[in-house]
Amino acid sequence: MPAERSRRRRRVSSRAGRVPGLILVVVLLGLVAWSVAALQPPAPRPADAPTDEFSAARAFEHVQQIAAQTHVAGSDADAQVVEGLVDTLSALGLDTRVQNSVGAWQYEAGSTEMARVRNVVAVLPGSDPTGRLFLMAHHDSVETGPGAADDAAGVSALLEAVRALAAGPQLRNDVVVVLTDAEEACLCGAEAFADSHPLAAGGGVVLNFEARGTSGPPIMFETSRGNAGLADAFAAAAPHPVASSFAVEVYRALPNDTDFSVLLGDGDFTGLNTAFIDGAAGYHTPQDVPERLDRATLQALGDNALAVARELGDRDLVPLSEAGKDDASYFPVLGRLVRYPGSLVWPLAGAALLGVAVLALVLRRRGISTLRRTAAGTALALVPLVLAPLAAQGLWSLLVLIRPDYGSMLDPWRPGWYRLATVAVVLAVVLIWYALLRRRIGPASLAAGGLVWLAVLAAVLAAVAPGGSYLAAWPALAGAVAGILVAVADNRVVRLAAALVAGAVAVVVLAPTVALFFPALGLRTGVAPSFVATMMVVALLPAVEMLFADPDGERGSWAAVAVPGTAVVLAVACAAVGLSVDRFDAEHPVPSQLVYALDSDTGQAWWASTEDDPGAYTAFYVDGRETLPVDFPYLAGEDVATGPAQAADLPAPGVTPVSDVVVGGKRQITVRVAPQRPGVRLLVLDLSVEGGTVTGAQAAGRDVPDVALGEDRLWITFHAPPPSGLQATFTVDGDGPVQLRVIDGSDGLSGLPGFEPRPDGVDAAGTHSSDLVLVGATTALG
Repeated sequence: MPAERSRRRRRVSSRAGRVPGLILVVVLLGLVAWSVAALQPPAPRPADAPTDEFSAARAFEHVQQIAAQTHVAGSDADAQVVEGLVDTLSALGLDTRVQNSVGAWQYEAGSTEMARVRNVVAVLPGSDPTGRLFLMAHHDSVETGPGAADDAAGVSALLEAVRALAAGPQLRNDVVVVLTDAEEACLCGAEAFADSHPLAAGGGVVLNFEARGTSGPPIMFETSRGNAGLADAFAAAAPHPVASSFAVEVYRALPNDTDFSVLLGDGDFTGLNTAFIDGAAGYHTPQDVPERLDRATLQALGDNALAVARELGDRDLVPLSEAGKDDASYFPVLGRLVRYPGSLVWPLAGAALLGVAVLALVLRRRGISTLRRTAAGTALALVPLVLAPLAAQGLWSLLVLIRPDYGSMLDPWRPGWYRLATVAVVLAVVLIWYALLRRRIGPASLAAGGLVWLAVLAAVLAAVAPGGSYLAAWPALAGAVAGILVAVADNRVVRLAAALVAGAVAVVVLAPTVALFFPALGLRTGVAPSFVATMMVVALLPAVEMLFADPDGERGSWAAVAVPGTAVVLAVACAAVGLSVDRFDAEHPVPSQLVYALDSDTGQAWWASTEDDPGAYTAFYVDGRETLPVDFPYLAGEDVATGPAQAADLPAPGVTPVSDVVVGGKRQITVRVAPQRPGVRLLVLDLSVEGGTVTGAQAAGRDVPDVALGEDRLWITFHAPPPSGLQATFTVDGDGPVQLRVIDGSDGLSGLPGFEPRPDGVDAAGTHSSDLVLVGATTALG
């Protein structure tokens, strides 16, 4: 009986000992929820909101007009959009003009992309300008959808913001509204503006507005270099300051571009780039319609555009128009933007390294852990840091196995439950690892080992991506200081307080990044946000330990099973709910990418798809993989899924020689290329010279960039060609034969032999080549 009473007392003591730990974990989970909720956009304001405020309802009326139909560059529908934009801006009192030009971008040796563009440019004059503030978005849509989010939302946000600016006190600086054309095709509208518009000559500060989804908080994700001054202005003005210097570092490392990239590349501009990115399944698809656009997102986008424009409109733009000395570090914390100079990045990383080193020595001095045990904990901490993100990625692979049509998607239509399941998988892996090792290695040794890797990561990031070092430096430093205090004080109250403070630092720094990186990178590449989630869970180990704490030292503690088991159950439950909730239907279709290509020289035709694993609908047309024997845009040199197609009665573009003369010892050939079928939105001119080089070229009066010249082949992709035809001139050095292969492209597969319309629940994928019809032929030029 005494033994039974003793065991009963130990069980009661164990449960009582875990209660504070349970409360602590609940508080930290609440802080996670608060940190994520603070990122979310506000409720949209109605149409009768005060005139000096931004109203999503008023802006949405513009979205409905702009995105009433697909309006690709050069189309009649886009011409109507341009006309409406001119009327709207003129009615607001702005001096509004249309820039008709030809832009060239995305060029490299042997190739370039060009486009005929119509930029809408309007000026709101300032009272005493110190420079120009440019507000930029693009008015064209992709070929596969009306572009309500991308970028009718950005254009509409600027129209409503400019209305509020024009109705208020005159700003100090000139505000130039630039609504570019052909962004989706080649960024050529922005290039034409930077290259030849008089208002671009002196440069200035640019605020660009984009979208890569249909919802979520607008994120200021890219800046010019030396951004400290602009980051301060953004933080001071933006009512919804969702931004991260780590996002800036990531985007700089990616090959992605927007109109903002073009102006930065010009060298005369600085600025900020903003986009909302959740709801990626609808990006560039027929489902990017006004009804799917989140009005709260539109409100947040417009609030920030208006507030930051007012801030910069009254500031001295001279220092902001040039790159500052360094980049700032900044990140969102509970609705505010924490920021500090880049000069503090290395001191903080160094402090984190020093902190964990001191922690290891204090643990040894206090007899809590030997250096050998701390080293073992450090080595073993690599296991969850590697295994948890891989397990999270494995969950996505399992979901694709269950639902194969996910394979071509960045994110499902309704990813919320899957994201929770992914975080739960991370939590389960870390907790299982911890439960298995905490008695053998020691809780303090494992927690310290995790902090060592965070401190090392802080130093690595300080060297290669300084704007991201904060992610590891602050949790490592806070955890090290807390650990030292606990080791020295050896007091339960101190232990709770230290775990709360260190855990809170880790949560407010890392939870927003996890929440933002899931939509940014998608579940398809969920390993990256999962790694950040793993960092957060590892930093929270001192708080988690209080759920495991067993005062009587019993080895069979139920918590060692129950705590990680709860995470496993949560992961399974969330994944199951996700599979139930996210189903394909007419409004949330399976994406299908299909191209028809016809070579008029041989009469051979193909169906082709860039899908890695073609879905059921696409597989009806393709039966293998190959590189097509002749080059077509978007397919040239690529291993694509293909299948034989019946040759359609489609004429190839006509090539008419205009002149062939020798100038300065070089052959100069001028041709006119005219589409022979309606709806052509692009022309490819593929000139090859046997034994010679192309030393000069011009299309529609615009010189081809020098970078593209000097090879024996020149590939020009010209978007929005003139309906009457495109005139091009080539200068060739060499006496060898010259041939010109010309390809035109139009949208829509209906009417082609063998084509069957997609069934309900399947629709065109969001790519620039979906439903593209390509017809090519070769002309010998002697």
